[in-house]
Amino acid sequence: MMFKTRFLQLFIGLLVVIVGFTAWQLPHTSEDTVDTWTEEAEELQTEESAEDIRQQIQEAEEAFNEPPIDAFIDDVWKGIPGYNGRTIDVSESYENMKEHDRYAEELLVFRDTVPEVSYEDLPPTPFYKANPNKPMVGFVINVAWGNEHLPTILNELNEQDVQATFFLDGSWVRDYPRIARMIKEEGHEIGNHAYSHRDMASLSSEEIRNELEETNEVIEATLNEHPQWFTPPSGSFRNEVVEIAHELGMYTVLWTVDTIDWQNPDPDAMVERVTNQIHPGATVLMHPTEPTAEGIGAMIEQIRDQDLEIGTISSVMSENRVSGPQRPSEEEEDDELLFNE
Repeated sequence: MMFKTRFLQLFIGLLVVIVGFTAWQLPHTSEDTVDTWTEEAEELQTEESAEDIRQQIQEAEEAFNEPPIDAFIDDVWKGIPGYNGRTIDVSESYENMKEHDRYAEELLVFRDTVPEVSYEDLPPTPFYKANPNKPMVGFVINVAWGNEHLPTILNELNEQDVQATFFLDGSWVRDYPRIARMIKEEGHEIGNHAYSHRDMASLSSEEIRNELEETNEVIEATLNEHPQWFTPPSGSFRNEVVEIAHELGMYTVLWTVDTIDWQNPDPDAMVERVTNQIHPGATVLMHPTEPTAEGIGAMIEQIRDQDLEIGTISSVMSENRVSGPQRPSEEEEDDELLFNE
């Protein structure tokens, strides 16, 4: 009898401990469960049906699709390159969003649409600027002298991850082939700047052809490259110059913004004047001078602050779309800091 009583007391005590422990556990378990349920409920509330997602994508087409723009010849600005249009790929966009069960603008997939007329289809004509819908600027750096400033300019372009078009005087390439190779090895585009910096508008047809052909020959012999673009010294030309350049496989380009760096302006004033005149599709003329060597870094930064990319003449004149200014990535900036330390 006594044994049964003690066994019953022990059983009741154990039951009390189990119930108490369970009661102590319940509040902690319920908090976690509530959090999970809340998250799941929120997800359920943001989920959208496939039909809803597709409908919103189709509505976005009206807002974001853009038709391509054909190249044309303007009465004032002459050749104006075209610009690719864009259309939303509804199927790809839906596949992107299906995993998230919701519409998201950042998950839209776009396809470029090519214009029917590109700048390559136009008759011989000079180009002063790119398509005004393209948020990009081209750098034109004419080189016939100023060797002492080229290393600084090349270093600044390299640090800012910018490629420009260097238009090389033929006689300069003949005299300084090592520097010409250095420019190309830095990844910049090479253009034709005639052979001896003469006034192209006043030359005979034969002299024009000789200036262009001799420059191409020395560039091809030194750099193994055939220039696609030509810019006349001092911007002086006549229609026949453009036609002969076109016969030799080159397009003639000029500029819309001039640094006038050869007049030795104050670098800060030069940068302010240039960036005040900058616009989408602009072409900026400069030379290897001290003001440009001192100011080109600030010029790049301030042009990018206007949400404009910077590149070569081929890249700015192309119909390809661009999305915004390129800048060194955070990883690249960190690497640079470590290198400088």
